[in-house]
Amino acid sequence: MFEPVDAPHRTRIKFCGMTRVEDALAAAAMGVDAIGLIFAARSKRRVSLEAAAGIREALPPFVASVALFMDNDADEVRATIDRVRPTLLQFHGDEDDAFCAAFGLPYLKAVAMGGDSNGNGGGEAPATLIARWPRAAAFLFDSHATGEAGGSGRTFDWARVPAEFARPFLVAGGLTPDNVFDAIRATGCWGVDVSSGIEGETPGVKDIAKMRRFVAEVARADRR
Repeated sequence: MFEPVDAPHRTRIKFCGMTRVEDALAAAAMGVDAIGLIFAARSKRRVSLEAAAGIREALPPFVASVALFMDNDADEVRATIDRVRPTLLQFHGDEDDAFCAAFGLPYLKAVAMGGDSNGNGGGEAPATLIARWPRAAAFLFDSHATGEAGGSGRTFDWARVPAEFARPFLVAGGLTPDNVFDAIRATGCWGVDVSSGIEGETPGVKDIAKMRRFVAEVARADRR
């Protein structure tokens, strides 16, 4: 009988807001676990179905593709799944568990941590979050306030991440190569999600040097 391997923790990495095939391939070559394709109407990094399908089809095996929505209607979500064939879905709006789980794919649920703790999901206990979205594969704690789109480049107080959370969770919002080490050490997160922090001047166009530094800082945090 096989014995479980006591392996060191490895923080998963998602690079979000991909708009170009070459950036997605560079991320894959660096060992990034997942790339995010945004279909939220208000996002500066929103991609067309054709562009997203091209990126998805170019990815090598074992690199996940995540389709991100924010209060899109069900027909939009289905059309995206049919054309792009993402690995996972990610929801940033007011979607409930029934909606998120209706498409036959695992989903991540974003929790707004911006603003004050009385006006958003960041003030809810872990058990409450899991009860509201019981079929979520993981949660993503992001720095936007309730009703806002993500990708703001702002951080939030990492001390507000619930302790001893019973599901995998990612931290997002304002992460950069300069602070991701501290974010991982502060939260013990399962994964990190970055978009603007690995870009230059243009939203959706990634900076290869920043991408490489980000991956290196995650690895340094894991070694510690």
